[in-house]
Amino acid sequence: MSRLHRERHNIGRIGWLRAAVLGANDGIVSTSSLIVGVAAAAAGKPEVLLAGFAGLAAGALSMAAGEYVSVSSQADTEAADLARERRELAEQPQFELDELAEVYRARGLSAELAREVAQQLTAHDALAAHARDELAISELTSARPLQAAMASAATFSLGAALPMVTALLTPLPALPAGVTAASLAFLALLGALGARAGGAPVLKGIARVVFWGALAMAVTAGVGRLFGTAV
Repeated sequence: MSRLHRERHNIGRIGWLRAAVLGANDGIVSTSSLIVGVAAAAAGKPEVLLAGFAGLAAGALSMAAGEYVSVSSQADTEAADLARERRELAEQPQFELDELAEVYRARGLSAELAREVAQQLTAHDALAAHARDELAISELTSARPLQAAMASAATFSLGAALPMVTALLTPLPALPAGVTAASLAFLALLGALGARAGGAPVLKGIARVVFWGALAMAVTAGVGRLFGTAV
């Protein structure tokens, strides 16, 4: 007799993976762009590093606050939908049973089997069945505001630290080119890691983050060179 094994699916990582990749990517792109832009404006190295540190601190806090507010709004919506579903189950259970059966019938089950499945799942946990199959809310994808905020702040700081260290170790004349090259390499690595963790094509993930990172740094460097001031 074969033993059943618990499968691991990439969708279970979506909550923290999205916030982590976004935070690290933003940390690298925004901080390196800021450093390159300030350096292109002919500022001294202390001004470049100060701008980078300020961008790191402000960006990490901004990412955490933004993720918390955004994901909290999603969590509030999910909670409101679940409360409504719980009330409807109490007030009109037969209608809700018919509705659940119709969901399964629309997915390809026969009317008889759909009714039987709906009855059994309703008897087991009616709210969970409606949440999962009617509202598309599950444990794997439900909103977790604090987790998203902490992941974003931590990964933004880690991402921002990479161009900061590069800027600290690179002589001022070579700083724009050095930070740009290093940041693109960091972005390529991030794209590969993110794609691998999410089960997506690695080359596609690399190309996506490198293209937008290079564009951001090029535009910021152009602005700094054009106006000759720290941006």
